[in-house]
Amino acid sequence: MNFFNFDLKKLVMIGIVLALPLVSINMQQNPQGSNWLSKPFTLLSSAISETFFSFSHGVKDTTAMYINLIDIKKNSAALQSQNNELQARLGKMDELSLENERLRGLLSFKEQTKMSLMAAQIIGRDLVIDHSTVTINKGSSDGLKAGQAVITTGGVLGYIFKPEPFTSHVMLITDRYAVVDGIVQRTRAHGIVEGKSQHGSSLSLKYVERTEDVKEGDLVVTGGLDNIFPKGFPVAVVESVEKKTFSVSLKVDLRPVVDPYSVEEVFIVAQAANEDFGEKYALTPPATETAVETPPAAAATPSAAAKPATKPSPSPSSSPRPTAAPEVRP
Repeated sequence: MNFFNFDLKKLVMIGIVLALPLVSINMQQNPQGSNWLSKPFTLLSSAISETFFSFSHGVKDTTAMYINLIDIKKNSAALQSQNNELQARLGKMDELSLENERLRGLLSFKEQTKMSLMAAQIIGRDLVIDHSTVTINKGSSDGLKAGQAVITTGGVLGYIFKPEPFTSHVMLITDRYAVVDGIVQRTRAHGIVEGKSQHGSSLSLKYVERTEDVKEGDLVVTGGLDNIFPKGFPVAVVESVEKKTFSVSLKVDLRPVVDPYSVEEVFIVAQAANEDFGEKYALTPPATETAVETPPAAAATPSAAAKPATKPSPSPSSSPRPTAAPEVRP
């Protein structure tokens, strides 16, 4: 009697059992037509196929992108290497261009002067412990001697201190033992330019009478004594002037017109030939930059109204202190 107590599950199972033969007969009679029983399985298989295709296509695209990124990285490295090489070549070209301009200025300077000059390059700095020096690539085998003037196209650098067979030490004018005969270009006041330290970049103008007219910004040029340095060649610019109460001379501080640590090529004056640069340089320096060298050919020539004033001859009682030619002191 319990068998006839049907519930929903039993009804479903009986319906499926009865429907299967009917479905089988229907499929055999119309195998080409669509039927409702196969549609779920068809949809499920289509979904699985689509999912697998999308997954495999994504993996394929990702792999291709990865390979492409590897190629891009290789190309980027090659382009970076090529860019570095081109940058190095550009820097070398710029350096050659600057060197060409400097050498052209040196050649122009040498052609426009009557002096006998020898060109040299600076190959070392401060090799002498007790002095502020630079080393050049010319020596006694080239005919150099101690005491010869060393200049640039912009001003005085120093003079030969210790010649060797193939190199020479040049004592800079900023060295404490260096002295150069100097004249204030504007007023023709005489003095001696001396270095103030062993390793420094300052100078002083000594033995200038306190009655002389010396102002900040005045250009100090060489006096040309003993024909070692050419006359009227720039040496330094006046930075400050002080009149001390119990001193017969002015305290004048100078700044060199040439930065000795930025110079690469120099000239050794073998014979000054009484050259006078007084008319080739303006009364006042064109700028306060000490590292810039201006060739004499490019400097402005003072007009007739701006020519240096001729200072009247002083009386014997007020004559300036005698100056001395550059010398090398031990």
